[in-house]
Amino acid sequence: MTDNAQATAVPGWVLKFMDAIDTLEFGEGFAPLSEDTDMFFGTAHIHGVEAIKEFFIKIDAPLNITHEVLEFWTVGDGVRLLRGEATMARKTEPDQVVRAPFMHIFYLDQEEPVRIRTLRITAGPLQTDAVM
Repeated sequence: MTDNAQATAVPGWVLKFMDAIDTLEFGEGFAPLSEDTDMFFGTAHIHGVEAIKEFFIKIDAPLNITHEVLEFWTVGDGVRLLRGEATMARKTEPDQVVRAPFMHIFYLDQEEPVRIRTLRITAGPLQTDAVM
């Protein structure tokens, strides 16, 4: 393999994407997604930007949640890797805070403007009973 991952500064589009997930205000943060985007979250496969929005509303609306990007890497062929940590609590129990590591793997169709073909997300380990 000739391509190696290179640590880089977190691009603005990634920060906007994370903010959109936290606020559930999708606007500019979801601009890189399209009706052809596939997202895999654990075992769930979601296709298309509208379905992806609905998925995040379903899992995040009951929570106070913030996603912090800890590391970001670029790899050849439009692959981007992100490692972060989510801090969350049920809105009904805001003092019971849980932190969970997560990884996002972005497969880009194009770089300018950024278009995401596929997004793979893993999260956890997580005290699921604390937030679900």
